[in-house]
This record gives sequence, structure tokens and C-alpha cells, in this order.
Amino acid sequence: MMLAQPGGKWFPWVWRLQALYFVITGIWPCLEIRSFQKISGPKTDTWLVKTVGVLVGVIGGVIGAAGMRRRITPEIAGLAVGSSAGLAGIDIFYSGRGRISRIYLLDALVEVLFIVAWAVGLRRQRRVVPHGG
Repeated sequence: MMLAQPGGKWFPWVWRLQALYFVITGIWPCLEIRSFQKISGPKTDTWLVKTVGVLVGVIGGVIGAAGMRRRITPEIAGLAVGSSAGLAGIDIFYSGRGRISRIYLLDALVEVLFIVAWAVGLRRQRRVVPHGG
């Protein structure tokens, strides 16, 4: 099944913003770990930071590619919401325990806003179009 224009005319901004945010924040530590650490705090395992960055960037790329092709399936919506929920949970849990910088609470807020935007958009979904493929 393919979701047809979830949320009406404003909804494309949801996937576009999330895709862009994920791609930028994902590739940033891979390209310039020092500037990333200046904002996010020091890291001991930069390979792990870069690994997470690659995965977040790929998720953003997939969301963006699906949106550009107008193929926002339930799986893509699940990927978008699930990844934001996971990242927000990690941000809140570990920044609350002092393991990561409190700047990650700002990321958690952004992630929660994405979740809310997807929920509103999917709730306003007008129709479901079967997809054969």
C-alpha cells in the first residue's frame, strides 16, 4: 500500500525537513568530527559516532528518496517515526544521566516534533492507494 499525500499540501515539508535534518546531522560527524564535537561534546569512540552518523544519513536519504518519488509507504512512515523515537529516547535517557551533552535535548525536541508532524499528517490522510509492484 502507498499512502497518498498524507496530511494534505503541507505534509511534503515533514518528510523533506526530516530527510534534510537526518542527512546533514548524519554526515556531519563523518566529514568534520572536530566541529561536531565542539557542539555535541567530546567522544571517546569516534568510529561509533561516525557509524551512527552513516546510519542516520542513510535513513534521511531513504525518507527523502521515497518522498521525492511520492512513495511514502507505511514502512517509510514507520522508519521515519521509529528512528525519531529511538533517537529522542536515547537523547533524553543519556543526557539526563550526564553521559552525553545536554545539547542532545535540543535534538530530542526536534525528533519529537517530527513524530508529532507525522502523526498529524497520517491522521489527516485522505485515502490509501493500493500499490502493486
